[in-house]
Amino acid sequence: MTRILGIDPGSQRTGVGIIDVDAAGRVTHVFHAPLTLLAAGDFPRRLRLLVDGLTALIVEHRPDEVAIERVFMARNPDSALKLGQARGAAICAVVLRDLDVHEYAAKEVKLAVVGKGGAEKQQVQHMVGLMLGLSGKLQADAADALAVAITHAHVRASAARLGVNVRQAWSRK
Repeated sequence: MTRILGIDPGSQRTGVGIIDVDAAGRVTHVFHAPLTLLAAGDFPRRLRLLVDGLTALIVEHRPDEVAIERVFMARNPDSALKLGQARGAAICAVVLRDLDVHEYAAKEVKLAVVGKGGAEKQQVQHMVGLMLGLSGKLQADAADALAVAITHAHVRASAARLGVNVRQAWSRK
């Protein structure tokens, strides 16, 4: 059994989702939640909340691998910079616990989970709920984090079948 932590980084809310994957590639839901960062007074303290929250999750749930969504280019440069800083803080929290980070673009995650790279958020939420047998509507950031973890589980399984590493299985080069 392999435990995967998925992270959907954000400067106001960071989604986290944890799944277990068995040797046959079946995924099981363990945990999901948004880490709400707005309670902090300023942006640097939000990053501190993010690092502390991820560290606590890693200590409690002990993931074996971590997958994180890559930053997309937003129209607002300030928002893109803050998102990049939040992503950097999340990566630091993970590597400080000696875990490898696997990165996936939003289009890759949507393609892996929904079958269409341009899928809507609601489609991702719906498919994640179906795949993990969850009832009720999922919070968007947490659903995205679970989708990143599921994507990594699928890529891991494909890589194992092909006899290559994860980077080779997903690379287009």
